[in-house]
Amino acid sequence: MDLQASTRSVHIACIMDGNGRWAKRRGLPRTEGHTAGEENLAEVVRVCSKRNVSHLTVFGFSTENWVRPPAEVKHILSLHKRLFGRIEELNANNVRIQWIGRPFNEPGSKTPGFIQRAIEQAIADTAHNTGMVLTVAFDYGSRAELLRAADRARNHSRIPSQVTRDLINQNLYAPDLPPVDVVVRTSGESRISNFMLWQICGAKVYFTERTWPDFDEHEIDNAIKLTNGS
Repeated sequence: MDLQASTRSVHIACIMDGNGRWAKRRGLPRTEGHTAGEENLAEVVRVCSKRNVSHLTVFGFSTENWVRPPAEVKHILSLHKRLFGRIEELNANNVRIQWIGRPFNEPGSKTPGFIQRAIEQAIADTAHNTGMVLTVAFDYGSRAELLRAADRARNHSRIPSQVTRDLINQNLYAPDLPPVDVVVRTSGESRISNFMLWQICGAKVYFTERTWPDFDEHEIDNAIKLTNGS
């Protein structure tokens, strides 16, 4: 089967796990694993855009990740700034970027100003693209998203005690994001984590032993096959 020619509209959501393990196996510091992971994400974006994947959502930095060692957090933040700065490459692949996470102007948000500016610039500079939508989840947690959506839905409902599914959908961080077709979890972890718990209802799950820096074109094709019933 020619996946590049036959792939329908597919939404892939990736939990990019194993950067630290990748580095440890090579006797390298954890930061080198994160750097390799960021480089591989760029390659995954290129491959998915060629496969006509309509949406790729990646778990970049969770609400729980802020408790990691400060030096590691600082390095990860620098990598996200570089990721959002890949404008020329994103435009060359006709990729539009967007972001989900705790809104910058709301209580609880921890996204630093320089990352906020990088996100806003990337969104503006790729807004004209018509190909794949790359959504980066940064300072994101599904429980935080759902609590916020339920609270806003209750406030917007004519009858606060009757919050509907549609109202929850309308108040998610990115209401127009389609349901996820397949969740990818790397590095041998067989769990979902606090990631898009509402949007992945009914999705297939692709678990792989490979760490994120080693997640390649072959693995992407295997994940896509799940959505085709193969």
